[in-house]
Amino acid sequence: MAAPRKTEDPVDRLAEVPLFKGLPDDALSRIVALARTAEMAAGACFFNEGEPADAFFVLTGGRVKLTQLTPEGHQVVLRIIGPGDAFGGVGAFGEPVYPISAEAIEGSVALRWTSPAMRRLLEREPAVALNALRFVSARLHDLQRRYRQVMTERVERRIARALVRLAHEAGRRGDEGMEIAFPISRQDVAEMTGTTLYTVSRLLSAWEQQGLIRGGRQRIVVTKPHALVAIADDLPSK
Repeated sequence: MAAPRKTEDPVDRLAEVPLFKGLPDDALSRIVALARTAEMAAGACFFNEGEPADAFFVLTGGRVKLTQLTPEGHQVVLRIIGPGDAFGGVGAFGEPVYPISAEAIEGSVALRWTSPAMRRLLEREPAVALNALRFVSARLHDLQRRYRQVMTERVERRIARALVRLAHEAGRRGDEGMEIAFPISRQDVAEMTGTTLYTVSRLLSAWEQQGLIRGGRQRIVVTKPHALVAIADDLPSK
């Protein structure tokens, strides 16, 4: 299995996390000192849905897929996160179990705090508590926006928007275009956009024939990002 990627100074990484925004370096150093390092190989989970919510994480290297099962047993990809993103924070707010699973897409490294330590930190650091409210509010607005998109937008717009977002957040420019820089399958795209594997395969195959993307096994390269943006924004084709 792929080894986890090397990471930069954890204090520098923590300063980029919205939860710890605005804290001085000495406070960040104290917070880092409370953490432990957690490493996961590709395919392993930092935690699973339904397990006790006993830790809070900040990803410092790699990529992690946050998923949830529907009552019918279908997996939904809520987000794919990268270095600097926080996850697993429900325990810090008193929830007993994780409502989602966090699976490493590639070798990944995270800072890990126990939930009691995070609760004490929220009590002692007003700036962190205020940032936590902003963090939760932003996530809620994001979920509401995605729910509205699933309920009201055509599926091709949702898929195009997902690919544009992934290329922007985790794109690696190459000779063919902007490659999404981690393994991603058509099933992943289906679970991200609330549709079926058949629909995703049909649309991606059509876009590949049109030269908008190039595909492969767990590989997607966006070759014409402006054309995908036009689909995502429902602009007339030229």
